[in-house]
Amino acid sequence: METRLVRSTSDKVFGGVCGGLARYFNIDATIVRLVFVLLVLSGVSPLVYLILWVVMPEDGATMPTPPSQMTGPTDEWKYDPYTGEQIKR
Repeated sequence: METRLVRSTSDKVFGGVCGGLARYFNIDATIVRLVFVLLVLSGVSPLVYLILWVVMPEDGATMPTPPSQMTGPTDEWKYDPYTGEQIKR
């Protein structure tokens, strides 16, 4: 199973950042939330939380898969490697 750092959609309070971090590091989400609360008291956490909320993709968001550039190891290119447009032959 591939582990990706994503915001959780099922275990979230505000944005799912703590739930996603907990799943990524395989720890309880309550521990991550307590750490963020302690960091809020120091003034660091709100900025870090907002940055992670913007940067982390939401769980279930699909990453685009690039098309296969070649049909086989010795075949011709199907797509232009510079523009990504399909080559019509």
